[in-house]
Amino acid sequence: MKKIAIIGGGISGLTAAYRLHRLGMACTLFEAGPRLGGIVETHRENGFVIECGPDSWVAEKPWARELAIELGLGGEIIPSNDHNRLTYVLQQGALVPMPAHMRMMVPQGQAGMDSLLASSLFSEEAKRAYLQEPSRARELKDYAAAHAGEDESIAAFVARHFGQEVAEKLAAPLLSGVFGGSIHKLSVHAVMAPFVALEREHGSLIAGLASRQRTGASLFASLRSGLGGLIERMAEALPPSSLRLREGVVTLTRMDSEWKVETAQGRGFFDTVLLATPPQQTSALLAPLLPGAAELLPRDASSAIIIALAFREHFPLPPGFGFLVPEGSSESRLLAATFVDQKFAHRAPEGGRVLRAFFADEDLMDLPDSVLIRLGMNELSSILGQTLPEPAISLVRRWPASLPQYEVGHRERVSALEEQVASLSGLRLLGNAYHGVGLPDLVRQANEAAQRAASL
Repeated sequence: MKKIAIIGGGISGLTAAYRLHRLGMACTLFEAGPRLGGIVETHRENGFVIECGPDSWVAEKPWARELAIELGLGGEIIPSNDHNRLTYVLQQGALVPMPAHMRMMVPQGQAGMDSLLASSLFSEEAKRAYLQEPSRARELKDYAAAHAGEDESIAAFVARHFGQEVAEKLAAPLLSGVFGGSIHKLSVHAVMAPFVALEREHGSLIAGLASRQRTGASLFASLRSGLGGLIERMAEALPPSSLRLREGVVTLTRMDSEWKVETAQGRGFFDTVLLATPPQQTSALLAPLLPGAAELLPRDASSAIIIALAFREHFPLPPGFGFLVPEGSSESRLLAATFVDQKFAHRAPEGGRVLRAFFADEDLMDLPDSVLIRLGMNELSSILGQTLPEPAISLVRRWPASLPQYEVGHRERVSALEEQVASLSGLRLLGNAYHGVGLPDLVRQANEAAQRAASL
């Protein structure tokens, strides 16, 4: 029988192992750490459900939902509370609400435009740019045609449609909240491909979005008992002998017709290897095989520190999902915060609250948990204008270099990398460094990699 190794036990590697098992294929999964799932982790305590990494998936992408149903978790799927979907931006010490009925920085229909025009977030000049954008459809479409295939930064793309102010005040905090990167470096083709397609077809993003039929579905989805349920169910489905925790791979060597996988505990020989490690580890393993790989992998990755706080006391919060802090703000060291129990039901017992605060500063990584918790509490108290009670539960998770940056030219570099990897028979790359960082995209990539490995 074919022998398959999977290196890396995050959501991508674990999903690939689960899919291969479902296809009747044996595999060995190597994970350097003590647990599976990577940054997907749920802490459950005294009625609180606290996500230590991502808290949801984008509902319109089907692959995470399909996996949950396949795992018997269909009854656990819950929508975000979109009747209460309001996000704020910290501006001059105040939480200013983003306009409602928006898709990223594009208003949806008349309701979106009315909300935008009534917003205090933008100047009159920025509002005029929004009003004029549909009338510039031909100009914008011609530009897209003349520059077809050319990548550019998100900042340049948004500014072309709505001006620099919108890029800085809206696109920057939105994208840094998701990707942790700068809109002046992030690739619009890699990060906002649907909007690039709208420009190509309609010119105007506002007109293009209006042409789509809206379903009214919730924006996000999660599991009642937390996303960790996906990890637990997949791990339970796999033979324990196939899981090698605390066994990191140190070298990967191509032999005559097979792969030698070496760890500190020993070595094994495999027909196929699925490499699902972060870019730094991927680069180290590929360097002896493909010396140019390091130049094609994402060159930078952002880090995150998550401070999760669970409270027994119910105190007032602004309605909505949370707030974002603009890039480079001098007002707060926070990147964002989520009002967890307002975003999703079933996150706190009755009368309780759950908040999550996010930092991205590398110089905070080595601070003790107690210092980070106090810093998060102080920042939240200052922004919310109230002294928070002492939390019943406080957690800190550090995720260093966890989010690869899809900088301008990303798709071309990944294509070149995959072409090089294809020259090495039986090797596949998967994970969040290539074709999407959200759970649905990672599940989709893992499914495809497993299917290919099984068919070889």
